[in-house]
Amino acid sequence: METGQKCAQILDEKVRGLHCEAVELDELWSFVQKKQRRLSSDDRLYHPDYGDTYTFVALDPTTKMVVSYLVGKRDTAHTEHFIADLSKRVEGEVQLSTDGFPAYIQAIQRHFGYRASHAELIKMYAAVNPGPGRYAPPKVSGIGINPRWGIPDPKKICTSYVERNNLTIRCQIRRFTRLTNAFSKKLANLKAAVSLWFCYYNFCRVHGSLRITPGMEAGLTNSVWELKDLAA
Repeated sequence: METGQKCAQILDEKVRGLHCEAVELDELWSFVQKKQRRLSSDDRLYHPDYGDTYTFVALDPTTKMVVSYLVGKRDTAHTEHFIADLSKRVEGEVQLSTDGFPAYIQAIQRHFGYRASHAELIKMYAAVNPGPGRYAPPKVSGIGINPRWGIPDPKKICTSYVERNNLTIRCQIRRFTRLTNAFSKKLANLKAAVSLWFCYYNFCRVHGSLRITPGMEAGLTNSVWELKDLAA
């Protein structure tokens, strides 16, 4: 817990003043204590942290840097906080790509103004029947693009990199693995784990395609950090 809190502080202090041509945004589902449909009336009244929880992620597809993140509910209030934080870390003009979550539209216009363009990339899915007792994710059957703010460049409208990063998160952080009993019992534990991972990802983990860390590619550091640097 303490290391995760320190990592959150490191990310808050270091990841600033970035110049990004484009940033991809997405939300990664998990849950705290119980899934939303399992919550009782008492849970909803006395434990507002329980239930479905989302990790908002903003990724620079060029440097692979996680520019901003937030763990909370997928609602207007948390989206506003997430976009406000992102706007303070990116300087200059930027193009933002999101899914169709409507809370992004006004939040981006409010906190970025005319220095950002925004487009939605909406994927349509077709259900897959894998057979009785089996699970299979739905397949993408089509894609729709909706320009929402400014004049977005069609070549930069993409969420593939942030979605691929979501897969990395699910493979590396046990509490994000689907169909297991590895989940967070407290919201604070989930936040600490996410902060620890993103700090490690940005500054310690050499990216496969970059051959250096995202932090080095973004010019925030000139060396690969050791794990001891995070715990120091």
